[in-house]
Amino acid sequence: MNQAGAKDLVRGFFSASGRGDIEAALGLLADDVTWTVSGTTSFSGQYVGKKVLVEKLVGPLFGRLKAGIVMTIHNLVAEGDCVVAEATGEAETREGRPYRNTYCFVFRIRDGKIAGVTEYMDTALVTAVFGG
Repeated sequence: MNQAGAKDLVRGFFSASGRGDIEAALGLLADDVTWTVSGTTSFSGQYVGKKVLVEKLVGPLFGRLKAGIVMTIHNLVAEGDCVVAEATGEAETREGRPYRNTYCFVFRIRDGKIAGVTEYMDTALVTAVFGG
């Protein structure tokens, strides 16, 4: 996949996630995707495979939110099989607390799918909003 196509794949992932179309977002991930969340928050760790990702990260996180996280991409840089996305995310917890974080995602693309993601963010904010 060329760099423009890789960027479009990442844009498509964020677009599907932002509109709550989890099935479409998951369809852009490799079955054996590895998603790594930086830091020591309650969501930090490495999740391997779509099933584990949904059960251990997406379900618990989105279960605490009213309507998911809407991401705004500010910059995309692609080289080789890698796309780096600078983004901000906005959400609201079920208790009405705002959650606005700044992210850097490093996506690895393989065979037209997202095969790996490393997610960096303000982990202190994650702990302040969601607890330890």
